[in-house]
Amino acid sequence: MTNPNGIAVAIIGSGNIGTDLMIKVMRQSKHLKMGAMVGIDPASDGLARAARLGVPTTHEGLDGLLKLPNFKDIRIVFDATSAGAHARHNAVLQEHGIQVIDLTPAAIGPYTIPVVNLDDNLDAPNINMVTCGGQATVPIIAAVSQVTPVHYAEIIASISSKSAGPGTRANIDEFTETTSKAMQVVGGATVGKAIIVLNPAEPPLLMRDTVYTLSDPGKEAEIEQSIQRMADKVQAYVPGYRLKQKVQFDVIPEDKPINVPGLGWRSGLKTSVFIEVEGAAHYLPAYAGNLDIMTSAALACAERLAQTRLLTQTA
Repeated sequence: MTNPNGIAVAIIGSGNIGTDLMIKVMRQSKHLKMGAMVGIDPASDGLARAARLGVPTTHEGLDGLLKLPNFKDIRIVFDATSAGAHARHNAVLQEHGIQVIDLTPAAIGPYTIPVVNLDDNLDAPNINMVTCGGQATVPIIAAVSQVTPVHYAEIIASISSKSAGPGTRANIDEFTETTSKAMQVVGGATVGKAIIVLNPAEPPLLMRDTVYTLSDPGKEAEIEQSIQRMADKVQAYVPGYRLKQKVQFDVIPEDKPINVPGLGWRSGLKTSVFIEVEGAAHYLPAYAGNLDIMTSAALACAERLAQTRLLTQTA
């Protein structure tokens, strides 16, 4: 339940992601409390639900947030709008000294994956949650990188078409670019490639992610153990995150190399990991694991920020 003495947070974006995040804050947070829900559509379900729950609301976007009587109490703002809108939102919020957690692919702040590098970014005024595909797959690439250098990584994120709203569809290019960069910067891959698939199947399918890495040969047992440990850590804040089957290994011999994008002909060890993400169904349907993993990761980051930095400053 919400901590009445917690750090006040606002959410910009009253769509599916913002509404699901609000419910997570109110049901699960130990250090946060809802300060405002911000949208631009006065008829949105997210704003209506927030009002019913007693959360201050505005349909005037960021300008409306600045006018709210309790704006001075807001310490963290989640931006669940779009990459294009985030630039202005961040600039204005930074002028007020507010911590920003960006759920768009704008990537103004450092790419942040809670189980990989959150501790390194606690002092950043803006942290970027990469993408749903990045939150699901970059930890796996990082797990392999902790054992052996990853020369190439490729991920395929398959999500239900029904769970891809206007924001996701408008940011497909940013999704692939941001995810690919995070695979390198956070995951440790020399070259990264990301692919997203919107699956129109009925009934809607759960989010599935496939991760391929090419590394130096050997150390299969160590890689598998590292991947399992990492998956367990992600599952601690995303309960529906799981490995679908045993990690697979294929040795690419020197006399039969494969043509690796960006690297040319290479031999080595190919590791294949298959992931499924089921949503917690707080607000969104269970098949929308792509959205659930984003809101869960954002909440995990805000909890740590509140616990380690903001509450200390308040005291």
